[in-house]
Amino acid sequence: MTTVSSPATPETQQAPQTPLQALRAMRKDGQLAERYPDIAPLLAELASTGADTDLRRAGAVLAQLEREQVLDAWPQTETAVVTVTGHSTLGGLSAPLAAEFGRHGVLVETRLSDFDAYQRDLRDTDSTLYSADVDLALCVLDPQLLLDELGSPWQVEDLAKATRRKLAELERLAGTFTAHSTAVLVLNTVPLPRTVTHQLVDHESRAHAGVAWRDFNSGLLRLALANPRVHVIDLDPLVAAGTPLNDSRMAAYAKAALGDDLLARYAREVAHLGRMLRGRTKKVLVVDADNTLWDGILGDDGPDGIAAATTFRGEAFGTFQRLVRQIGSQGVLLAVSSKNDHDNLIQVVREHPDMVLREADFARINANWQPKDANLQDIASKLNLGVDSFVFVDDSPFECGLVAGSLPQVAVVRLDDEPALHVEKLLADGWFDTARLTAEDRARASLYRTESERADLLESAGSQEEYLARLGVRVTLTEAAPGDIDRVAQLSLRTNQFNLTTVRLQAADVTARTADDDHLVLVIRTADRFGDNGVVGAVFAQRDGDTLRVDNMLLSCRVFARGIEQTAVAALLAHARATGAAEVTASYRPTKKNKNVREFWPSLGFTTTHTADDELRFRHDLEDLPAVPSHIQLDSALEGSPQ
Repeated sequence: MTTVSSPATPETQQAPQTPLQALRAMRKDGQLAERYPDIAPLLAELASTGADTDLRRAGAVLAQLEREQVLDAWPQTETAVVTVTGHSTLGGLSAPLAAEFGRHGVLVETRLSDFDAYQRDLRDTDSTLYSADVDLALCVLDPQLLLDELGSPWQVEDLAKATRRKLAELERLAGTFTAHSTAVLVLNTVPLPRTVTHQLVDHESRAHAGVAWRDFNSGLLRLALANPRVHVIDLDPLVAAGTPLNDSRMAAYAKAALGDDLLARYAREVAHLGRMLRGRTKKVLVVDADNTLWDGILGDDGPDGIAAATTFRGEAFGTFQRLVRQIGSQGVLLAVSSKNDHDNLIQVVREHPDMVLREADFARINANWQPKDANLQDIASKLNLGVDSFVFVDDSPFECGLVAGSLPQVAVVRLDDEPALHVEKLLADGWFDTARLTAEDRARASLYRTESERADLLESAGSQEEYLARLGVRVTLTEAAPGDIDRVAQLSLRTNQFNLTTVRLQAADVTARTADDDHLVLVIRTADRFGDNGVVGAVFAQRDGDTLRVDNMLLSCRVFARGIEQTAVAALLAHARATGAAEVTASYRPTKKNKNVREFWPSLGFTTTHTADDELRFRHDLEDLPAVPSHIQLDSALEGSPQ
């Protein structure tokens, strides 16, 4: 017999590590702090694939990070301090909070209070909730909070009284907190368990119980509307989406009235809120076309072979288009990045009967055969925005991986071949969440579309000077009125490029400054031959003896390089001299995004008085004041303003 030997097989290659395996390997090697910037993309990948359990496990790994070690290695790391109090067992929040904040690049420190300590914590202004470094104070509410108020047996009238008492108590506690803390208080609505309503055997009582319980939740939501330092996370949509309220055994034996799955979803909403409060709301939604906006591939199937209506799958794409249009109607800029022939795609957008979205809905349409990361950079350049303000939506794993790898600042939403899930996937992370919509938000798309007309004017002008003269810029400078508060706060939170000190102010902070006689909050409005740009900037200053100190200045990137910023400062300096100031001081704090305005104050006659890595300070003696650029018409009611 002849024996045949198989050839030796090469050593089997190891399979690629999953994100969770990579994190655990970092921990094992003691490299979590050293490689901290690598963590956010791994967590983002876990979140994009819907691996919620693994994301929670990753959070447990991150919860072991030493904050000081990370900051020693990466001093510019964003941090947040979150305190947690409530009525039941809440230890399950630590890991998901670490993961959800971590995937947005924020190193979170979670401080968990004692069991059922929310009343003491909110009443006692010396509790950890009131620490000066706290960003978010979470008071987690659960059904047992209300049920513990009931005797045995109970009637529906008892439940109604209990909900009213508890709501009044929470209103008082929230008032105490917001009066003594600069942090944001986070409450939540309380889902109504079936085990509560069905303790009542008659349907009339069940209906009354539902009304009383929902009145309680409505009262919490109204509390948030009345107090800008209170936010309420609505848990009902999370439960309606299939997240169980709790595990009955853990609720009974461990007093965990909210289950780990719901706490994880709650943590995601908290991280979204934290991201929004830091001004990291996304501004641009860039969508693919084939198998994203419509069913089919335009280049292969032709216009007659694609669908966004008329077929079952097509209708799902039409629903997605309606969502995209809805988002665009609220100030989010829409763009297309598609590998297609440009003329063919434009024809579909203009003429195809299935299309909900039309050409006028988009600020930019890029249809070509260039790599999509390059296309996103081109769109960013044309809109004068950073790619960190972009959300990119595509059904191709390759394109999503390309953008995620080369442009990690971009939020990538990876769709699959089931269009019925497109809506859910786009809405999962609240990328465009904002505290309030302003008039400028609703008009933003049309404002950016007029930029193409300005670009045409610039191209036809013989010089920058001729362009500005023909543009006819008008600047209005006024003190902030109550109707300006939300827009000024929004500029403070969301402006990055022309933001000289990056001090972020909520609406309540702006309101407080406008009410203080020592503070000056100025609003900059502009218009030109193409229309009204609305509120595009703000100046924050305060009087300190004979010194006027400029705390910050903001300007929208839409109106750069038109002399508007010089005009505002010229008017401010003239006003300072006319009202008896001896000097005006200002500062600049460098960030990755505002480096282009480093020389702004010196360019207007300010001298440097202090230089450090983290701050430059300047002074103007008010002797030689800058003039308003000749091409600008200034309208200012400030005393001493040049006319």
